Amino acid sequence: MSSFFGASPFTSNYLVVAGGGAGGAQQDGFANTGGGGAGGYRCSVSGENTGGGLSAETPIQVSAGSYSLTIGAGGAGRINNSVGFSGSSSYFDTVISSGGGGGGMWGTLLPTSGASGGGGGLNYYSSILRSDGASGTTGQGFAGGGGGNGSNQGGGGGGGAGGVGVTGTAVGGTGGVGVASSITGSSVFRAGGGGGSDRSGTAGVGGNGGGGTGGTGANATSGIDNTGGGGGGNIATGANTGGSGGSGVVIFTLPLQAGVLFSGGVTQTSAVVGANRVYTVTAAGPTDTVTIG
Repeated sequence: MSSFFGASPFTSNYLVVAGGGAGGAQQDGFANTGGGGAGGYRCSVSGENTGGGLSAETPIQVSAGSYSLTIGAGGAGRINNSVGFSGSSSYFDTVISSGGGGGGMWGTLLPTSGASGGGGGLNYYSSILRSDGASGTTGQGFAGGGGGNGSNQGGGGGGGAGGVGVTGTAVGGTGGVGVASSITGSSVFRAGGGGGSDRSGTAGVGGNGGGGTGGTGANATSGIDNTGGGGGGNIATGANTGGSGGSGVVIFTLPLQAGVLFSGGVTQTSAVVGANRVYTVTAAGPTDTVTIG
């Protein structure tokens, strides 16, 4: 492994995306459910945004040594009148992104807060029995949309890293949009919210950035892995599931002269972009590390 030239630390830009939340699930056909919120989105690339509409964060300074990293899993899809599971956190050294919140229903089955909040649901026959979308986290994502305000209306879209989930109307709410980054050399959207379900036949689509589409009587679509997209909410008259959240990703840059060694079960690829090598880590557990030197 080669060594750094000089004693000073080097600047590393990063994009850390957590696992998305799962959509809500309803098996009796009388409640529309909300989409899952996107995983937390933290970015330090100058001129881009981090999650929640804020400007890019400060890059980290790296010296020779070992740095921990992990890729958060998306929340698993559920059945039987359930709130979606939240996603898990991703981190690179001290940069931690929180998992997205799960999509909800109504009554006590409320959506959960997260980096981006899960969308709310409602009783299909009554606008009184509805829930608002859950809140997001400053600097990581936006809130979910609420269940519709009238009978026969759709569930809310989950929040995205770049926008609030849409409240359900005569159709399911669209998931909040993700955020685009060119850290890998081309612009890619990640961390879109999941769409809300709609029994009448037009479910909410997932937000641009890997969000899953809501269900209309069959399984909802899951968020796309390694984007942190939220899963779609579901409504069905059987044991169909809400969409699972997509897993997260960690991307970081280092100067070409830096030696890099990954340990544990890390799955990664790399590419040269300008004067840096960009590492994209798609799988890593909590005890895995990258040693730089």
